Amino acid sequence: MRTCCICLMISLAPWLHGQTEPPACLSADEDHRLLMETLGISALRPGRSPDSTAANAANYDPALADPWPDLPDPLRTDKGKVVKDAAQWWDVRRPEIVEHFEREVYGRVPADLPGVTWEVVFQEVERIGWTPVTVKKLRGRVDNASYPPVEVNLSMVVITPASAPGPVPLLMMFGPARVPAPNQPSREDFGQLNQVLRSLISQDSGGQAILDKYPAYEPLLRPPGYNPWGFWDASSLADGRVADLVQGGWGCAFIEPASIQADNGEGLTCSGIIALANRGQPRKPDDWGVLRAWAWGAGCGLDYLEGDPDVDANRVGIEGVSRYGKAALVAMAFDSRFAFGLIGSSGKGGATLHRRNFGESVENLAGLGAYHWMAGNYLKYAAADGVQGDLNASLLPVDSQELIALCAPRPVFISFGIPEEGDAHWLDHQGSYMAAVAAQGVYRLLGARGLGVSDDYRTERMPPVTHGMLEGDLAWRQHTGGHTDAPNILPFMAWAEKRMNEKPQP
Repeated sequence: MRTCCICLMISLAPWLHGQTEPPACLSADEDHRLLMETLGISALRPGRSPDSTAANAANYDPALADPWPDLPDPLRTDKGKVVKDAAQWWDVRRPEIVEHFEREVYGRVPADLPGVTWEVVFQEVERIGWTPVTVKKLRGRVDNASYPPVEVNLSMVVITPASAPGPVPLLMMFGPARVPAPNQPSREDFGQLNQVLRSLISQDSGGQAILDKYPAYEPLLRPPGYNPWGFWDASSLADGRVADLVQGGWGCAFIEPASIQADNGEGLTCSGIIALANRGQPRKPDDWGVLRAWAWGAGCGLDYLEGDPDVDANRVGIEGVSRYGKAALVAMAFDSRFAFGLIGSSGKGGATLHRRNFGESVENLAGLGAYHWMAGNYLKYAAADGVQGDLNASLLPVDSQELIALCAPRPVFISFGIPEEGDAHWLDHQGSYMAAVAAQGVYRLLGARGLGVSDDYRTERMPPVTHGMLEGDLAWRQHTGGHTDAPNILPFMAWAEKRMNEKPQP
């Protein structure tokens, strides 16, 4: 399903002074309270606290973790009929699940979103370690002719091995769209720049006094990690995942979430694609939240990649960690063009069950600090008092095993670290594993392979750390690091390549 199209910038309406209302620009508190009033919610339960001494401390006792152990069955329709074949899944059950997630959890993407025009800001050949790479810095201009007060420019960097014999598989990642190893001036150019800077500094009497004390001082220095041979040491890169990917013959892309929609409630009526789509007005309860907006932006990035000759558009995956892990799973679930996913430490709203009482809670996601990720209707399930009474997570019509199931039969790799290294108990690793177990039936129905364990999510327990369950199209691995998926990149690549080689490409 295409989520965004590349188009020419076509003026839809003239910008006439005084005819367009300015954006509401509500604060997060104002917007949150307005949603509660719209939904008839008088009070929300407070979110759980990671502080074990707090009155509302998060539960970490496994014996108390499953107050609602019965999950919605991905293979039973809303009318109670068992889904027995792929046709029933695609025609009946999957649309039901999509509707529930759109209405109650992540929100609906507007049908009339403006188009995006991608342009290459610059392109250069860089080196990461000994590997030459082609780097493109891109800007995606969203047509705002229908509402000029809000401008949205998507930011993305695409990195591919320069010497690849043909189009390469690529992993799109949510994160800052920074150039990994920018070319630096030569020694001669650095010398000339330093002469110019010293001349400018000397025009100030205080600056000249300092220069007189340090006659050999050079204002500009070559950055650390850039050696005399003209390439960056891969070990010096802030993100070692880039080196692993390009040295393995893959490409990668970083799409900047903040360029799509700010990670806060203030931006919902002031900036970003949600404000543009709503003409600066507050959301309706089933309008999209930030996770869905980030996923839409990733789909726009994929639109560009489908026309990039250096990229095999049939083998583009999506990746994210933490809140971006949530967004990556949402993108994978709702956009079938993503061929595989690497979902890192995603917690509630991602791969972990909403119904679990362990660590983070639905109340945390409905509170002021995270409500913007979700549809407004999600707040109902944290309501302590209101027109619909006291609701809780057990009343959600769907749960995370069905979000994973929406990705089937495409391969999904669920990644976590360990609490001892900072991948906190808060994320409920076991709850995410249970969701993966409960999604297996859909994978098998569609001819794919699950984790290779029973479907009894109540009794199945996570495998030992570093014992990867990597033989199926649904994979799980817990590495020894912290809140990152970097230690799982190499296992993921080997797993994904095996999946791609088993399935003939179109």
